[in-house]
Amino acid sequence: MSLPALLTQHMTRRPQRIALLQHIAEQGSITRAAKSAGMSYKAAWDAIDELNNLAQKPLVERSVGGRGGGGAKLSAEGERVLRLYQRVQALQTQILEAAEHDSDLDLLNRLTLRTSARNQLLGRIVAITRQGHNDQIRLQLADEVFISAQVTHDSTLRLELAIGIEVVALIKAGWLELRANDAIETSGNNCLHGQIDAIIDAQNGPGEVRIVLPSGQTLCALATPAQLQALKLKTGSPVLATFSPSLVLLGTPL
Repeated sequence: MSLPALLTQHMTRRPQRIALLQHIAEQGSITRAAKSAGMSYKAAWDAIDELNNLAQKPLVERSVGGRGGGGAKLSAEGERVLRLYQRVQALQTQILEAAEHDSDLDLLNRLTLRTSARNQLLGRIVAITRQGHNDQIRLQLADEVFISAQVTHDSTLRLELAIGIEVVALIKAGWLELRANDAIETSGNNCLHGQIDAIIDAQNGPGEVRIVLPSGQTLCALATPAQLQALKLKTGSPVLATFSPSLVLLGTPL
């Protein structure tokens, strides 16, 4: 494939989550926005959760009674971010034209890989504690919510982790354990209190349990109907999500 063709392909493959912001701004309905973006309704809401989790302020706000069902609109911060992206996109062609070889764009794509981790939370490092070969990294999420991650000291050095920098915490949905909200918190584990916003596809096997934290960020856990019934958990129930610091992966910008 020629370089001009590669440039054209890259330009048309803008990040789907950012594209969704544009469709929400234009459509004023999550149903219509999802259709315009070529996404399912569920995938659109998953993308919105990820956007809100990764931003310092929510980018998308739910609006009740939207004409297309499942209404949504951009917040003031969302509108600002969309304007910023549009300015960046205007410069993208010039940047991509600087590529000297066809393989340069493939390299850029490899350097911006997406992750399969269902939960991606933005946090700021507030403490680093040395524990032998490992370091305990204390992160502050929004609204005084804290979690810890355990990484090797070599990883701390390689990622150039330091107090005050922002990182993304990656936690797979299957690594979260759900408990009743009044359960005793397990020492050494991360324990986040929240409310179940939705339970999706929990019929014959594990389903997704979407949990809204007091910060407004969203977690996704997996649970079977039997587990939910045993814990007396349903949509609207307060819940405790626990996970080990060793299961928290950290990501930083290149």
